[in-house]
Amino acid sequence: MINDQCTSIILQDDDRKLEYARVDRPQLKPGEVLVEILCCTICGSDLHTFEGTRTTPCPTILGHEMVGRVVDLHPEYTVKDFLERPVQRGDRITWSVAVSCKNCEFCQRGLTQKCTRLFKYGHQRLNEQNYLSGGLASHCHLVKGTTIFKVPESLPDQIASPANCATATVMAAFRLAGDVQDKTVLILGAGMLGVTASAVAHSKNAGKVLVSDIDPDRVRRSLEFGARHALLVKKEQPLHQEIMHLTEGRGVDLVFDMTGVPEVIESGLKAMAIGGTMILVGSVYPARPVQLSAETIVRRLLRIEGIHNYVDLDLANALNFLERFQNQYPFSRLCEQTFLLSDFKAAFAESANRRSYRVAVRPDSTS
Repeated sequence: MINDQCTSIILQDDDRKLEYARVDRPQLKPGEVLVEILCCTICGSDLHTFEGTRTTPCPTILGHEMVGRVVDLHPEYTVKDFLERPVQRGDRITWSVAVSCKNCEFCQRGLTQKCTRLFKYGHQRLNEQNYLSGGLASHCHLVKGTTIFKVPESLPDQIASPANCATATVMAAFRLAGDVQDKTVLILGAGMLGVTASAVAHSKNAGKVLVSDIDPDRVRRSLEFGARHALLVKKEQPLHQEIMHLTEGRGVDLVFDMTGVPEVIESGLKAMAIGGTMILVGSVYPARPVQLSAETIVRRLLRIEGIHNYVDLDLANALNFLERFQNQYPFSRLCEQTFLLSDFKAAFAESANRRSYRVAVRPDSTS
């Protein structure tokens, strides 16, 4: 039995301030699900929106990395998860950050994350039909068509929550990259995406994993996630020169950029081996154009691709990866700070500290 009142933290449009609000429990339509939030982790995009460096439709409820427990379903409709299993009250679940129509041109081409009628949790403007669409709340109202995943029992909330953004995005990048076995992999950036990518590359038997960052603590942490070489970016020595030295002049086969910083991307391009591939992941904010030589790309047979968000299969692979490797790599140490929903200001303050890869927020009633 749950209360008739739900709580949420609403980001308003005019002053960009977060406000604590109470709303009535929503009345579900067929195919909809009401989930009690167990844990929501603050993603970098949440922080950037809160700080005003990223725009999103407002009013909204931030938070899209979340795990919850099903508390209500419409009695006349059977909801099934990604594996076609019935979803029931009491199930601990997560769900795809984006809901697509499955019928538009982009959906038909397999680019469901670019659906023309996309619904995105944690990024959605609130309305009378759905006013609980983000993780910084006591409950989340899942719309019909949401792809649901039952969370493995062995996965703690703090490890499972980032799966439906950070981990799934990394899995999407590796899907684009193809086979990494025995290849030299360079990961630019050692934040949540970077260390996760390092662990994925190592688990897929990459020949050598190199991770770079400007933060010495994060660079060192990457060694715990499968990196062989942790490269601290220094102004006095261009990154690509150090990489070429480590690879005996050959360069790297795969580059995953998690930074979106043009100078870093340009160094990665210079470090690529003949036939190499670069996957751009972090370029999701305005920056100057990347300078590159088209002749170099042609003559060295290079490939550059971008990935934004992910498809449902990537989230399935993310959960499988975390369940299998949660004890081999210290994912539990990436989210060690937990705050109550009512203490959201402190949660965002801690999230802005680079020592925290992720900060967890739990509703007051479930903490």
